[in-house]
Amino acid sequence: MDDLQRFSDNDIKNVLFAFRDALGTYCDVLNALNVYPVPDGDTGTNMSLTLISVTEELEKGEAEGSSQWKAISHGSLMGARGNSGVILSQILRSLSDSFSTVEEIDATAISEALINASEAAYGSVMKPVEGTILTVAREVAAVASQVAEEDISLVDFLERIEHEGRSSLERTPELLPVLKEAGVVDAGGAGYLLLLSSFLHIADGRPIPAPAEVPVGVDGSGHIPSTGLTEVGELRYEVMFFLEVSDDMIDGFKNEWATLGDSIVVVGGDGLYNCHIHTDDIGGSIEAGIKRGKPNTIRVTNLHEELGDHQETFHTEIGGENTITITNETESASAVIAVVAGEGVHAIFDSLGVHAVVRGGQSMNPSVRDLVQAAESISADQVIILPNNKNIIPVAEQVNSQVEKTVVVVPTRSIPEGFASLLAFDPRADAGSNLALMDAAAGQVLPGEITRAVRDSETSVGKVEEGDWIGLDRSGVCVISKSMSEVAIGLLDEIIGPDHELVTVIAGEGSNEDSTVGISEWLANEKPHVEVEIHDGGQPLYPYYFGVE
Repeated sequence: MDDLQRFSDNDIKNVLFAFRDALGTYCDVLNALNVYPVPDGDTGTNMSLTLISVTEELEKGEAEGSSQWKAISHGSLMGARGNSGVILSQILRSLSDSFSTVEEIDATAISEALINASEAAYGSVMKPVEGTILTVAREVAAVASQVAEEDISLVDFLERIEHEGRSSLERTPELLPVLKEAGVVDAGGAGYLLLLSSFLHIADGRPIPAPAEVPVGVDGSGHIPSTGLTEVGELRYEVMFFLEVSDDMIDGFKNEWATLGDSIVVVGGDGLYNCHIHTDDIGGSIEAGIKRGKPNTIRVTNLHEELGDHQETFHTEIGGENTITITNETESASAVIAVVAGEGVHAIFDSLGVHAVVRGGQSMNPSVRDLVQAAESISADQVIILPNNKNIIPVAEQVNSQVEKTVVVVPTRSIPEGFASLLAFDPRADAGSNLALMDAAAGQVLPGEITRAVRDSETSVGKVEEGDWIGLDRSGVCVISKSMSEVAIGLLDEIIGPDHELVTVIAGEGSNEDSTVGISEWLANEKPHVEVEIHDGGQPLYPYYFGVE
């Protein structure tokens, strides 16, 4: 097959099935490449589940006679899980869109599709980081564009870009210090390399090799990186407006806003954007819009205000991989969906007035489809989602475009932030107004988490060994010990300040009565100025969640 010059539509479908199988084969390898010791959703797992959704949609499309390209686009979006899954979905959707418009899928068409896919991947991330899948996709696309101009076979073209993908992946530790410290390459980039290898596999039948070697001593069942906790600013005002503006002006607008505040959300297209920012400069934020277009329906809110009004609920469950619990609320303008793990946590969210619960969290990220089903199953036309986990935020952000409702996402990265945000929920207000109030309330909480390290790692506070107990705040690992109780007390000592008034302790699986009593007694003796509330959350992987206010 050395003289192969083009793929058929069916070949591309087979590439995706091969990619699915490769992700399944090397899922543990990708998971093991993650560089932090926190149990979380896995890159390999999330990418694999995304491709399973794509191939299921393709199989369904064959039976129904629908478009292959539409099936790829829809399946990748609806099945996207975690950051890696969402980025991969953007890549696949862009490849599909590109291939659907050409008569021949040759080297030129593939190179153009890879360029479009790289741009789509960067566009899906608010703050792109080099040394990741984004870098690999970009560098592969650049080489593909050059090689496509040469008079070579399609197989030779694919070999060249696959070689560049492997070289780019090997360079990721030089661009991202945390990879270099751990001695691994980027997991998402390794997953992308499997896509390139799948093209070659279909072109000439060669086996798909492992994308990278797992360092000695790294357990292939390890988990991914992130705590889901990031710093939240203390800016005073929320400014929101609709901006009528030419699409080519929006990047300049967002760049100016980036100098004025944080929690920036600018969504839309075709000349109309919904804009949101937290800032101390109200005038400057509005002026940035006036310079480029026409702001209207301007709303300015003092983020120190709090509103709360909840209803009694009852449950009905919809079966599925991630069970959705729907609660029937009294008449309200907005409804809230929360993603939770643990029966006790579930019960607390119920008591705070959520309208639907999707079971998920660390190591079990729900899909876009799960959240869409929840949104469509409640009566309100204005929906607010609380992801309560960093990896679930990008998945939740896909829901608005998939339903005929207004859906906003309060970017809660922990269970305590989710609890706090509900205290600001006003069922009489629309989703946009609630977004600002609930986001501000979540930002007033200092969250903390206790878990056990699943692999050795270097952190800013020292070396973590597999099996150590670690305490995490928004910045990452801040306490390490062989004792769970010592870590819990050390973490609380770090995050409780003289002005704090309340500490919420949520005990999960792995906690015990002695350690909980010890934590309570330490707080009474060492932090007598704070009130303590203790709840049984039942959450897996994390014996304790803390919320400090």
